[in-house]
Amino acid sequence: MANLNKLTVKQVQNLKPENGKAIRCSDGGGLYLYVKPTGSRYWEFRYTRPVFGKKTFIGIGPYPDISLAKAREKAHGMRQLLLDGIDPQIDKIEKKAQIKLTQAQTLEQVALEWREVKSSQLKQKTLHDNWRKLEIHALPKLGAFPVKSIKAPMAIDALRVLEGKGKLETVKRTAQLLNEVMNFAVNSGYIEHNPLGGIRDVFKKPIVEHMKSLSPNEISDLMRALGHANLYITTRYLIEWQLHTMTRPSEASGARWDEIDFNNKIWVIPHTRMKMKREHRIPLTRETLSILENIKPLSSNSQFIFPSSRSLSRHIDSETINKALGRIGFKNRTTAHGFRSLASTTLNEWGEEPDLIEVALAHVGRDRIRNAYNRTDYLERRREMMQKWSSYISEHSVGSFSVLNAMQGR
Repeated sequence: MANLNKLTVKQVQNLKPENGKAIRCSDGGGLYLYVKPTGSRYWEFRYTRPVFGKKTFIGIGPYPDISLAKAREKAHGMRQLLLDGIDPQIDKIEKKAQIKLTQAQTLEQVALEWREVKSSQLKQKTLHDNWRKLEIHALPKLGAFPVKSIKAPMAIDALRVLEGKGKLETVKRTAQLLNEVMNFAVNSGYIEHNPLGGIRDVFKKPIVEHMKSLSPNEISDLMRALGHANLYITTRYLIEWQLHTMTRPSEASGARWDEIDFNNKIWVIPHTRMKMKREHRIPLTRETLSILENIKPLSSNSQFIFPSSRSLSRHIDSETINKALGRIGFKNRTTAHGFRSLASTTLNEWGEEPDLIEVALAHVGRDRIRNAYNRTDYLERRREMMQKWSSYISEHSVGSFSVLNAMQGR
């Protein structure tokens, strides 16, 4: 074995096996160049393992892929590890494992983990819609990249196409979802910080359109239009049911017979169907009880109060009201969700207690401490307010074909 104190670049270039046998030439400090009988050359670092006290070596790489200068740099790094009591072989294995793990933690993989956690927190429709945005607008370009390599310019570039099409609300929402996934990656220990926090600021802002809603004095227009519209009878009942109960479209359309407590005149919506995941009790008025009485013959064979026209095993679609409002000329005047704004505006104008209105709308305040202690839903105090609201609707339904008038005619 040749024993050179220091190798030169020229020596490394000209080294050959001796008599067809491999040789190992030292550069000092544990660095060797191993020359195979075939002439192939490989760098090695030979050392004594800190814990076991046994002599061993670790491959650095082939020459000329690894130059003499680069080999010395790597050997120096390993000597530094040894000074700290770290075995270079173990360090190499751990780094490889970390690289492999990092490469496996792609945006798509982390997003799937995020979706799994969210599946117990969000309604399935919301989760499905959110995932579709990521699936269509973000993952095709970014999904294969490890989260550690994702940078703001990459995400911005992926969303520029949407911005160019004028889909600014989708840009905003997709950017929000990307941030949720990256924050999840931070909290999971995959990355140290979220580099996408400010990407929404570089895009054009969507024009905010306030929810379309009727003013209190326009309720007669709505009831008159409903009274003369050619609508499926279940749709008509659903519209009036949501209007009276002040519920969200999905809560109204998914109403079930087993949620109705006829003895106590209460509709109890379980927490699983509520946006804020809290049970919601609604006092039933004379008018809402009349709606139930009138629709019973049509849906008594279904678990749903407002079954789909195609199958009694499914409830009517939550978008049905919006479609119906469009057909009767109210597309640009209100929406199903706008019924809640109409009720809130009217009740506030009457001077009803704000807490009663907020509970009637199933709103949960931002004060978490107050929410934790304030468990009352003011049920009995809301009965009078809800009846007052139902009576107001009934008064503005005069002359219309309404279940309210059907009740009054008996």
